[in-house]
Amino acid sequence: MKKIIQLPTHIAQKIAAGEVIERPFSVVKELVENSLDAGASDVRAELLNGGKKLIRVTDNGCGMSRDDAEISFERHSTSKISTEEDLARIATLGFRGEALPSISAVSRVTLRTSCDGSKATLIKREGEKVLEISSIAFPRGTSIEVQDLFYNLPARKKFLRSERSELSLIVKYLIGVSLAYPGVRFLLLHGTRGVFHFPPVTNLKERIYQVYGRSVIENLMEIDFKDDSRRIYGFASRPPSGRRDRSHQLFFVNRRPVKDKIFHAALSQAYKGFLEKDLLAEAWIFCELPYSEVDVNVHPAKAEVRFQDSQTVFHLIQTGLTKAILREAGIKKVSPFLPEEKPTSWVREGVRANELNLQQGKMPWEQELLESLPGEEGLFPRVLGQYLNMYIVAAKDEELLIIDQHNAHERVLFEKYMEIHKNKRWPRKLALIPIIIELSPVQVLSLEENKELMEEAGFCVESMGGKSFAIKEFPDILKEADAKDIVHSLLEELKGSPLEEKLKTFVATLACKTAVKAGEPLPLVKMIYLVEELFKVSNLSVCPHGRPVLIKIDKKDIEKGLKRS
Repeated sequence: MKKIIQLPTHIAQKIAAGEVIERPFSVVKELVENSLDAGASDVRAELLNGGKKLIRVTDNGCGMSRDDAEISFERHSTSKISTEEDLARIATLGFRGEALPSISAVSRVTLRTSCDGSKATLIKREGEKVLEISSIAFPRGTSIEVQDLFYNLPARKKFLRSERSELSLIVKYLIGVSLAYPGVRFLLLHGTRGVFHFPPVTNLKERIYQVYGRSVIENLMEIDFKDDSRRIYGFASRPPSGRRDRSHQLFFVNRRPVKDKIFHAALSQAYKGFLEKDLLAEAWIFCELPYSEVDVNVHPAKAEVRFQDSQTVFHLIQTGLTKAILREAGIKKVSPFLPEEKPTSWVREGVRANELNLQQGKMPWEQELLESLPGEEGLFPRVLGQYLNMYIVAAKDEELLIIDQHNAHERVLFEKYMEIHKNKRWPRKLALIPIIIELSPVQVLSLEENKELMEEAGFCVESMGGKSFAIKEFPDILKEADAKDIVHSLLEELKGSPLEEKLKTFVATLACKTAVKAGEPLPLVKMIYLVEELFKVSNLSVCPHGRPVLIKIDKKDIEKGLKRS
């Protein structure tokens, strides 16, 4: 009996359209999703040239009969939905069909499949042309080879990224899906090299350990919270630990990897006040929701979803995380303020003195230095003080300046670091004892791709076998305690970056991680130095990441607001 059918036009037209096959990653995603939907417990992916030359995905799933194999190459053919109502309760990873029509249209495809290991089918196609259909010997499951992607679309082919960049996208996707299916074996080969091999395990924690190593798993707490028919489970940072980037924040809805601002917002809200300064929570969060409450038919690649009630999902995630955080023994919120000071006569009751921090408590030499600074006609703005430990308040000509201290310092350091790199004058520091770090497969690829750039900047990172690497040298501008986090951040930021952008990305990340932070109290002399250095750079309007550095409040606007004009 046929499992695969061709959808009627009125149903096919209600499926989110769009070109599914954009690059090798798109092919791997479609084929692996089909393997998992077919009940596979073993998925093997093999690549050549980052998937541009060859992609082969082999599984031990239910396979297809000859009739199903032939019709699977027809447009809108699928075994996953049959009626319009099915679109409202998608329970599989894919449903546009087996994606073979789109894949075979732009490549050379060889399909081998068998339902029971006795009657197997071979189909070879080149573009829209069928080359061969025959019977072969093949075990239960399916193997699909995709060769020479975009061989017939040279314009599309020339826009593909480098071999390592394409491979990095595939590795990142496969890691995500392997976390959602810990009971499935995943193997990835690139040429003759094994990129990773994750044997089947019994739970998510073991799979996280396989992927990220012991150092990550030791700082995680378990999440498990149920509200009616909805559930959130997974692992997240045990406060006050965390990391400096979002690379370890992965979210899933009904085991489908998704991207949604709701998850990030709920995560940030739950951890507000519980993390050390400048750290972000690590999180592998899984949501189980009724299929009728999730619409996955909103994006051609099915990477985004729409919720029937976003507020309910937000509340579910925030509540589940908060309960887990509070459950941890001895956890207290990290106060965003310093201990309260007694308000002075000119600070109104109820406002902490350190929130204003304007011309208070200065030593005599600081006051003298402040008074000696250039006035309105001077070269640099006159620093008045710090607000909320985040913004420097200064005056120049007939304007008040509100300067974001982190963005400003980031811009200053970016200019200095670019000059250092141009002159190849990075000072190096030897680690007293090699700093051991564990890297994920994606980070290993990033290290290999960017090794030359990192070595030029003073980093020496050597393999110790497996996931372990040793930082033996690092730039002298860094503290040894920060070197590990900064290497992790650099590898995350650099992965997949276009070649022409790599240096800027590298230096911008380094500047960001070494700049003063929002919430950091600064003595007056540091504020004066920072403002003077800022006004020496050629572009002081935005930081290297494009965020504004300062805002100006004109005297006329002040007078107008106070009705003096």
